[in-house]
Amino acid sequence: MAFIISKAAFLSALLCACASTALAQEPTLGAGGRPIDADWSRSPVYAEHGIAATAHPLASQIAIDILKKGGSAADAAIAVNAALGLMEPTGCGLGGDLFAIVWDPKTEKLYGLNASGRAPMGRTLEETKAKAAAIMGEGKGIPPLGHLPASVPGAASGWFALHEKFGKLPMRTILEPAIGYAENGFPVSPVIAFYMQYNLARFEELEPMIDEFDNARAIWFTDGPPKAGEIFKNPDLAETYRLLAKKGRKAFYEGEIAQTIDAYMKRIGGDLRYEDFAAHEAEWVEPGCVDYKGYDVCELPPNGQGFAALQMLNILKNVDLTQWPRASAEVFHYMVEAKRLAFEDLAKFYADPAFVDVPIDWLLSDEYGAERFALIDPKKAMTDPAPGTPPASIDGEGDTTYFTVADKDGMMVSLIQSNYRGMGSGLAPDGLGFMLQDRGELFSLDPDHPNAYAPGKRPFHTIIPAFVMKDGKPFMSFGLMGGGMQPQGHVQVLVNMIDYGMNVQEAGDAARFHHSGGRTSAGPDGDPLGQIDIEPGVPAETVAKLKAMGHKVNMVDNGLVFGGYQAIIRDPETGVYSGATEMRKDGTVAGY
Repeated sequence: MAFIISKAAFLSALLCACASTALAQEPTLGAGGRPIDADWSRSPVYAEHGIAATAHPLASQIAIDILKKGGSAADAAIAVNAALGLMEPTGCGLGGDLFAIVWDPKTEKLYGLNASGRAPMGRTLEETKAKAAAIMGEGKGIPPLGHLPASVPGAASGWFALHEKFGKLPMRTILEPAIGYAENGFPVSPVIAFYMQYNLARFEELEPMIDEFDNARAIWFTDGPPKAGEIFKNPDLAETYRLLAKKGRKAFYEGEIAQTIDAYMKRIGGDLRYEDFAAHEAEWVEPGCVDYKGYDVCELPPNGQGFAALQMLNILKNVDLTQWPRASAEVFHYMVEAKRLAFEDLAKFYADPAFVDVPIDWLLSDEYGAERFALIDPKKAMTDPAPGTPPASIDGEGDTTYFTVADKDGMMVSLIQSNYRGMGSGLAPDGLGFMLQDRGELFSLDPDHPNAYAPGKRPFHTIIPAFVMKDGKPFMSFGLMGGGMQPQGHVQVLVNMIDYGMNVQEAGDAARFHHSGGRTSAGPDGDPLGQIDIEPGVPAETVAKLKAMGHKVNMVDNGLVFGGYQAIIRDPETGVYSGATEMRKDGTVAGY
């Protein structure tokens, strides 16, 4: 059966009518001027006591309300995530996983949280291969929808781990705003409405792959996808949040919710069971950091891809990028080549460290960064980069929400949460109001690969929060959404700020590249050269020179593949925060 549909191809078709309308209206007006700074950006938001940068204006307001009630940044982050699970179901939800980095001013320490779930314990690799082949064909990997890619949702465990360690307010107070909006409704925002349309079209295209879709249709698509400005309600999700507020973590992993999902999976022929939920635990982990030109950039270790950003920085610190203008082909070339080299290692080594020994110290060493940098030809693109060999890309599509919150005491939370592809697997368990993730699609079916599927194993993850320290003090919590865009987006933002002096808002608004292709952790591998997608703000002469260097370059003018950025900076002297949000999304920064 031919079940594959390209997100890029679909979005191109979806945008066709809009493009033709725009052409009919030419010439169009460009941006106006600004009295200060770049004319293509806007001002960061400054606040003294608390600040939140999220992908939805109402969620940012919720964060400030929680902070004003005396809640910590962790409390506000949980409240935001609950609200976004309702308001931005195309990017996140209670059926997905969560990662976070927290700066705690009391202990003066950076904490990492891995709240990702595991594969069903009752299904073997051989059974997975056979079931996947029956749907996708031999050698095509795990399907993106239905029960096979569903893994245990870790988000709720992440909420309660954060709350236990850093919370101040009761969970009923934290979840109250999301419960109210779920029950009474809220107006859908424009970008999310667009992605709802995309998700429904994709679900309908691949519906034979989905074991049961009536529940999801009833929650989100009764009369088609909701339109911008339309009031949307999800009373089932309100009841689920009430249950969590009343009974806590056990309700999800050892109580009614786990039992409901177990019964649902048995009804549709899926493999997740109550025992998988009861065995789940979120894990506090140690962030890894590398120095980039005086700033300590910190990411979480595998099973996520955060260390790929650190590998890129370790490569790039071997060249002074500022000898060229930021918009030059040389700067783009070095960043793309660093990405390609880092992602070759990512595809070979990154996996659940509970099952494989990931050579982290070697991958993040300055010596290895210099060794990889030496492979870059300054004049032309590598034709076939390869992973390194230790002594003795995942680049799939992903729809995610990232947000960051900081409070009056100096606590800063960098949090990312996702169901992976779009809204997830298409499966919405009876009466719960959320969709299960499809993160298990990222397992390899090659038994010799570190990321090979195994019962009870965590799949490779694309979602990564980030944090930057300066002189031992917290400097910035930030992140950038979007599958394999995330590490390369982190690096571009940091180069914009550290090397080229852009402010926190300009660093996100500046035109980006997105490189795809190369080796992957799940297979099959892509074109070794890959393709660079570039936004319209990149000069034509830069594009021409990149092509002359041997790169494949594609101009993309809709912002869809370039991720979604949020960030908060803390002034070490005054404690004043400055925040930025993503023009490619619906979000805002709010503070007080």
